[in-house]
Amino acid sequence: MREVVVSLPFTGLWLARNSPARRVPSHGTDLMGSRYAIDFVGVDERGRSAGHRDWRTVLATEPADRYFGFGRPILAPADGIVVAAHDGEPDHAGRRSQLALVPYMLGQAGRLRQGVPAIAGNHVVIELRESGVFVALVHLRAGSLRVAAGTPVAAGDRLADCGNSGNSTQPHVHLQVMDSADLSVARGVPMAFRHFRERPRGSARFLIRQAGVPGEGAIVAPLPAADVNH
Repeated sequence: MREVVVSLPFTGLWLARNSPARRVPSHGTDLMGSRYAIDFVGVDERGRSAGHRDWRTVLATEPADRYFGFGRPILAPADGIVVAAHDGEPDHAGRRSQLALVPYMLGQAGRLRQGVPAIAGNHVVIELRESGVFVALVHLRAGSLRVAAGTPVAAGDRLADCGNSGNSTQPHVHLQVMDSADLSVARGVPMAFRHFRERPRGSARFLIRQAGVPGEGAIVAPLPAADVNH
């Protein structure tokens, strides 16, 4: 299947993680349509996901609202219609500590047994108007969804806020394109993003990309309208 081109689902600076530009399956599995999925973590100009560090950062969990991405608006990446919208899953504490990650990893099998809500958390699935495939945005903030099944959306419409629900160790948005609205049986579809700035990992300069997939560890932001196709 040809790749589907969508827009980045946010404004501001975000760090690309688990990029399909690095490997496929990007998350190490084909389960739940995630073959070509990508994660974006909200960061500041220095590339930090959170500005505050203390003993909890090293030894324990941290409040989700300590992270820059938590609560940032998440936008529709393309025109379409919402076919699924799930809310009500709690936002977890963040985990930068290796010690705090141990019990989280031990709970992975249990979350898989609980099914889609425990993995995706609060999420939105949109059927894309032109291609007929589906895009999912997951790990959204509890209580922040502004759409419901049947809501038509245009690219750039606010859907919800970035959260830390489901299978998530720190606030981020996970985006994937797939061939079914049902995450439990969906297969991943290749995707690319249009019109964005990318600062590759280790570089001090942003590159302008009219289309592509951000590299692993790159910092990205949507292009201002004045820079599109220039």
